[in-house]
Amino acid sequence: MREIIPNSELHFTFARSSGAGGQNVNKTSTKVFVHWPIGHSQVLTLEEKTLVRVKLANRINNRDELVVISEEERSQPQNRASAVSRLQTLVTKALQVPKKRRPTRPTRASKLRRIEFKKIRSRVKAGRLTKIVY
Repeated sequence: MREIIPNSELHFTFARSSGAGGQNVNKTSTKVFVHWPIGHSQVLTLEEKTLVRVKLANRINNRDELVVISEEERSQPQNRASAVSRLQTLVTKALQVPKKRRPTRPTRASKLRRIEFKKIRSRVKAGRLTKIVY
């Protein structure tokens, strides 16, 4: 995966993390918040910024920042690397344009199978009617 967003555009904040870690959890700020201001980015075009805003709208705060949080690891540097990696992945996936679907038609064989199946069902149902009549 190529790096889209340079570290110079990222802003980091830290907080105390929950979970395992013993007394270390109570005294170190290992939880990492990565903020990336989309509007101020120099690496994306206006169209790409719009695409990111639309696809990742639920992760963007009211200051037009894409925010990613990581607190899985017990150390701040590991969480920092994890959050940056996740941010890069999110933006990369948001920028991918899905391939246009080409509509296809049913084959001749599939049409014949369908017609044959309909004939069989028709005979089964017709057979039921003759048995019921008194």
